[in-house]
Amino acid sequence: MLKRNTVDSEKFNSKAKLPFELRLKDFELAAQDIYDFFFDVNTQLTSKGLERLDDMLRPAIMSGVLSDMMTASMAKHSRSLTENRYFNGHPDLIVKGIYPENKIKAGSEGIEIKTTRKAGGAVDTHGARDQWMCVFVYEVDNTTEPAISRKPMSFTEIYLGKVTTKDFRKNARSELGTRTATLHKEGIAKLRASWIYRL
Repeated sequence: MLKRNTVDSEKFNSKAKLPFELRLKDFELAAQDIYDFFFDVNTQLTSKGLERLDDMLRPAIMSGVLSDMMTASMAKHSRSLTENRYFNGHPDLIVKGIYPENKIKAGSEGIEIKTTRKAGGAVDTHGARDQWMCVFVYEVDNTTEPAISRKPMSFTEIYLGKVTTKDFRKNARSELGTRTATLHKEGIAKLRASWIYRL
């Protein structure tokens, strides 16, 4: 029997300092939206004898889907932020009305959204930037048997911090690889100090 996941409202950091008029409730509602979506979709899939969405999606695809969903849900609940309408624009969430038509290729007024399975929030980016970065860490149970007894996808950590180009290290690139950057030891410590939610 599938279980509907719920956000633990007592695990939020009441001392967190949030930019852009954000509220802790915005994060709680956005995460719950995603939990409800997965429960509804997985209920339909398993009723037809199909795998859960969590089991179908490869890790990289899952992270991409969750990032897009969280961006849309945070925009829905936020008072001042909206989705960046520029395709692959940066950041994902921008302050309403700052940029023409609410789209910008590379802006500074907003928040970049990332999701990862890596505990602690270390995540690759396409380049070092001065930015507000929000990282959602999640877990997926792909091992419990029978599969119908698997735990629902869960967000275990949320971080939101202001980072600069000096907080990143550039990753080595292979001949066919894409250039990436990751927060270095001090940078990730800085992000972790700005935690929003921890289970």
